[in-house]
Amino acid sequence: MADIVITASAVLAASNAERDQGIAGETITAGKAIYLAATTNRWMLADSNSATAEARQAKAIALNGASVGQPVAFQKSGDITIGGTLTAGQAVYLSDTPGGLCPLADVGSGEYVCLIGIAKSTSVLQLSFQYPGVAL
Repeated sequence: MADIVITASAVLAASNAERDQGIAGETITAGKAIYLAATTNRWMLADSNSATAEARQAKAIALNGASVGQPVAFQKSGDITIGGTLTAGQAVYLSDTPGGLCPLADVGSGEYVCLIGIAKSTSVLQLSFQYPGVAL
């Protein structure tokens, strides 16, 4: 799978971003897709081929790096400069690399589809998290 290479220091929320913060349940890097674990109430890296359905449903993109127990800021909607090269108009999905993002062509057989958003340009992603619960 070919994930989008993200430079964490270049991840920036736009003025229309819906932002929030929580506590990291594992080491998280800016630009990674995350979900809130119900049992621990901590933010974890989402993964399209996780055995746990909850982990396959990305809910936000991390805006900063955090270690276990540290605060993590994240973005739930709006535009985000993702810190990687996108193709304008292309849909971006959760990959099978924990927290990773990729185009649909790189979502493999047996992985669950989780739309992260649509690229507005080569650097800006409009977030639109959608998880239909369907595996390819």
